[in-house]
Amino acid sequence: MPIPRQSGTTSYLWPSGGRHLWPSGETSELQTHEQGHLVYAARGVLVVQTEHGTSLAPANRVAWTPAGFPHFHRAHGDTDIRIVFLEPSLARLVSDRPAVFRTSGLAREVLLALTGPRNYEGSGYRPSARARLHRVLVDELREAPDPPLQLPAPQDDRLRAIAERLHENPADNATLAELGKTIGASARTLSRLFHDELGMTFYEWRTQLRIYHALVLLADGTTLSALLTPVAGPIPAASSRRLPRSSGPRQGATEAAARAPKRSRSAPPTSASPCRCRAEPGSAPGPCRHRRRP
Repeated sequence: MPIPRQSGTTSYLWPSGGRHLWPSGETSELQTHEQGHLVYAARGVLVVQTEHGTSLAPANRVAWTPAGFPHFHRAHGDTDIRIVFLEPSLARLVSDRPAVFRTSGLAREVLLALTGPRNYEGSGYRPSARARLHRVLVDELREAPDPPLQLPAPQDDRLRAIAERLHENPADNATLAELGKTIGASARTLSRLFHDELGMTFYEWRTQLRIYHALVLLADGTTLSALLTPVAGPIPAASSRRLPRSSGPRQGATEAAARAPKRSRSAPPTSASPCRCRAEPGSAPGPCRHRRRP
């Protein structure tokens, strides 16, 4: 039976999973679970926040939260949230930290099957069938090739100051040296902190931040044209219309020239130059022996 939480929000819960229909902006309370669980947004964009950072799960990603991790969820756009709990024997194969995985077509169908109406309106899957589906799902996630949409949260006070500034203005294009001057740290020190604490460079982290904000704004109904300025900053009109010009010959022209047969120095002259056979001593009168080019 559906469990109404508040106006516009409906939840379906059963031992192995759940489904929540949330309006945009809905946020859960801070919570923990005894089992690790996968959270998938069949519609909308879901954000999972833990002490390790922010996991972003649009429709082609699924978020993983291991057992015992405090977390909360936030919906952007009207969101259809699907939850699958995993037994410890399978959970240990996923990850011991919060993560986001790409969902293949097969993984998506399994997630929808494990959280569809059959599970809360009917008798659901037999335990053996559900266990097989769980194994297929975990295998698909472990084979996911794409990097996750994970925005790690810094713990160092200097990095947190930078993170707060860029969260407020993702379009801020200040260099690491310029940001360092505002907090009294050198670019070298900050670069080392980003690498050691977050496992990525500052510019990689800022790119992830901008992707996060872009997806959230799109889910909340922002148009693509209106999205560019708050996330990426203003784009000069002239530069958007101008294609970059190469400083050397084009690759296609170079390859064509390399494939073309080279002309021998003794090749017959063209019609644009006088024929040498007329001037050769002892040449017989008559038409030129060389084929002239049109």
